[in-house]
Amino acid sequence: MPAKQKEAGVFKNFEPYKPKKGEEYMNDKQKEHFRNILYKWKAELMEEVDRTVTHMKDEAANFPDPADRATQEEEFSLELRTRDRERKLIKKIDSTLNLIDNDDYGYCDTCGVEIGIKRLEARPTASLCIDCKTLDEIKEKQEHG
Repeated sequence: MPAKQKEAGVFKNFEPYKPKKGEEYMNDKQKEHFRNILYKWKAELMEEVDRTVTHMKDEAANFPDPADRATQEEEFSLELRTRDRERKLIKKIDSTLNLIDNDDYGYCDTCGVEIGIKRLEARPTASLCIDCKTLDEIKEKQEHG
C-alpha cells in the first residue's frame, strides 16, 4: 500500500522500497527510487507555486473596506511565506539530487555512516544519521534554550 500524499510538508506518495537480502546500500535501484521521490516532490511543490500565483491573480481585489483589505493582505502574506519555505525546499531537493548524481547520497555528513532507507523515505533530504541529528538537536537546545 503506497504511503499517502503530503503530510507536514513531506512528499509521501510512493511505494516504500523493500531491499533484498544482501543488497548493496545505495545501489542504482535505490538511487533511482529516491530520485523519483525527489522529482515527484519537486513537481508537486512547483504546482503549488503555480496555484498560488493563479489564486492571487484571481482573488486580488481592491476592497473598499479596510478590514476586508487587511484580511486579504494577511492571507496573501501567509501564502507567500509558505511559498518562500517551499522555494528553499526546492533548492534543497535540487542539491539532494546532485548528491545522488555524485554518489554521495545516503551517507551522514558528520560521521559518514549509512543514513538508512527508512529514514531517507521519511525525510528524503536528510543529510545526518539519526544519532548525529539527535546530538545536533541536543546541542541546539542547550545553546538556545
